[in-house]
Amino acid sequence: MGFPKRVVCLTEETTEALYAIDADELIVGISGFTVRPPHARKQKPKVSTYLDAKFEEIIALRPDVVFAWSDLQADISAELIRRGVEVVCFNHRSVDGILSMILKLTAIVGRGSAGHSYALSLQERVSMMAERGARRERRPRVYFEEWYDPIITGICWVSEIIEICGGMDVYAENRIHADAKSRIVADMLDPVRRDPDIMIASWCGKMLKPERVMARDGWDAMRPLRSGFLREIPSPVILQPGPAALTDGIDTMMSIFDEWEGSGRP
Repeated sequence: MGFPKRVVCLTEETTEALYAIDADELIVGISGFTVRPPHARKQKPKVSTYLDAKFEEIIALRPDVVFAWSDLQADISAELIRRGVEVVCFNHRSVDGILSMILKLTAIVGRGSAGHSYALSLQERVSMMAERGARRERRPRVYFEEWYDPIITGICWVSEIIEICGGMDVYAENRIHADAKSRIVADMLDPVRRDPDIMIASWCGKMLKPERVMARDGWDAMRPLRSGFLREIPSPVILQPGPAALTDGIDTMMSIFDEWEGSGRP
């Protein structure tokens, strides 16, 4: 009996977490979308995207376990299982879920003590930022757009981060939906009617094109477009269900809210 010695990470968050606890020697394959940490791309073979995997290459790497995430990788996971590969598929959607994933991941590879310390440091950081956010004199109303056609609102951990940073998610009711389809906004004018102070876009790997947003019928009344508070947070920072969201994601969100507050809350 023993802990896994060779692991493949099909998404970035497990890679980042293992690097963070100095367990990167266990990783023998990563996602082609991995950008955190930057040197992982140079050090590890890239064997998957979110929706596709190089099955023969993965099997050739002789992994003891493959780490996947969510229903998006259910088909990949099923095929690997059929080929005799052990797969652990995480399915978290919340800030607490991210911390829990780190604890489970690191325990599986025999680094539970280091993982606990790391998760605790992240939790303490989140709590500190929540205390800072709670001190805002006025909470900005925030519209977060995860995709543009159709319009999709933010996933649970993003909605929670908005609140941690002292804002109010104008689509907070959508956070209960794990799947993106259930967060589609059918009425294109509904975000305008919800009257946000700030609009933040993170289009799942695509760069924000402000002209595309401004060209929407009826969106000339959207206050963030008139006040200059249409902002972008790169998806590897805020849409990664892992350490990135709890570090750079929160930091970026907090700085946007600070800028809004410092400008007189237009």
